[in-house]
Amino acid sequence: MSTETENTGEALDSSQSQLRRLIGADAIKSMPFWLLPAFLVGLFIYGAVLWNFVISLTDLQGFGTPSFSQLDFDMYGRAFSDPQFLFAGQNTIVLLVVFTIVCLVLGLGLAILLDQDIRRRGHLRTIYLLPFSLAFIVTGQVWLWMYNYNYGVVNTFTRALGLGQYQIIGNSQIILGAIITALAWQFVGYTMVVYLAGLRTIPDDQFEAARVAGVKDYRIYWKVIIPQLKASAASAGVILMVFALKTFDFLFAMFGQYRPQKGADILATMMVREAFQKLEWAYGASIAVILFLMALGIISPYIYYQYKVNEI
Repeated sequence: MSTETENTGEALDSSQSQLRRLIGADAIKSMPFWLLPAFLVGLFIYGAVLWNFVISLTDLQGFGTPSFSQLDFDMYGRAFSDPQFLFAGQNTIVLLVVFTIVCLVLGLGLAILLDQDIRRRGHLRTIYLLPFSLAFIVTGQVWLWMYNYNYGVVNTFTRALGLGQYQIIGNSQIILGAIITALAWQFVGYTMVVYLAGLRTIPDDQFEAARVAGVKDYRIYWKVIIPQLKASAASAGVILMVFALKTFDFLFAMFGQYRPQKGADILATMMVREAFQKLEWAYGASIAVILFLMALGIISPYIYYQYKVNEI
């Protein structure tokens, strides 16, 4: 009987000890600070994503009440059989890939340039980074003026060189390239800063040892330095690709309507057009889910890799 009582007392002491440790845990102590924000984020972000997915399974149109009696994936089948969706998806992928590669390559070049011992490199770094501080709506308006057929900077320059004028905004064959150029102008500075941060982590001894061995500077960067910037390129690439998926406001600023030029239509503009202009809420919601899955497909491998190397 006494042994049984002692075991019960030990179990009670152990439970109390575990309870005290739980109450004393940092997560519990900090609960007043993170519980409300976590609830709001869960409700208005993840809850909204879930609700959008549910809407995409209905046939909701206009301002009616959706019917939840029969949920299906008809809207997704409609999307992948819609030539307009396929064309917008193709433009989205081209924009994402080309824009990311251009920014990574040019950003690396600028970072290597500013890593040299040149005068005013602090001022140059600020100048290159300045466009990144602008909102998409501002960038769109600036480049809309620059591409203007009559008095834009681009055509003024081509006329001065004797190359004539070009209808850039109205030409569906080159408009996507013009958009990529404008977006790259805005984001190359950001990529440059990411690379510069990576360059600062590389010991100077590697440069000195290679120079003592008689290796040319360009080979030092190509063989020694650039391979060590893979993490910087990966983190910058993920951010760039996510931004490429959400360029609706930039295109809206340039074209001032839900339907841009055929060559510039992407999934983001099509989603907004279907939902808010045509009031095809379910169809627009399905496109939004597809965009969300694309973003998730970009971010998830990077997060998993960071977890595997104990970065998070």
